[in-house]
Amino acid sequence: MSPQVIRGRNTAAADGDLVVFHIGIRINRFRAVRNWFPAFAAMPRMLRELSQDKSSGLLGHKVLYGGPRDFYVVQYWASKEHLMAYAYEQDKEHRPAWAAFNRRARAGKGHVGIWHETFIVPAGSYESVYVDMPAYGLAAATGVIPVGRRGDTAAQRLKAGKPAASS
Repeated sequence: MSPQVIRGRNTAAADGDLVVFHIGIRINRFRAVRNWFPAFAAMPRMLRELSQDKSSGLLGHKVLYGGPRDFYVVQYWASKEHLMAYAYEQDKEHRPAWAAFNRRARAGKGHVGIWHETFIVPAGSYESVYVDMPAYGLAAATGVIPVGRRGDTAAQRLKAGKPAASS
């Protein structure tokens, strides 16, 4: 069953600063399954753990396919502090998965690659529009509101989202 299409022009209900985190895996040698499969299999466990813990700061995520060798996840976080806390927590899925990946990577000599990019996005520095779409991307993570509540153009939505100037 496909997600329900939300008719009309909408925007994400995001409010305030946020963090966009991209993380991916590249399979450099398909036959080296023991080197890449554990890292590949760890991501769903981490996403499940984060999604079940409402205090984790993960607002939402989307798993994407970049080609036969490349898979990645776009994640939306409430803050860099939430993201960093998860990265370093000893009793969560990430730390043991990261340690195991590093052990296999040393032995695997480039059979699998991983990458990540972190973007700290202040309020007023992002905008979105979705026309006749299910909730997607940032809107899936934060909710959907009619575009007119933030402005009909990208420039209006960016201006509407800017934080108030301090005096």
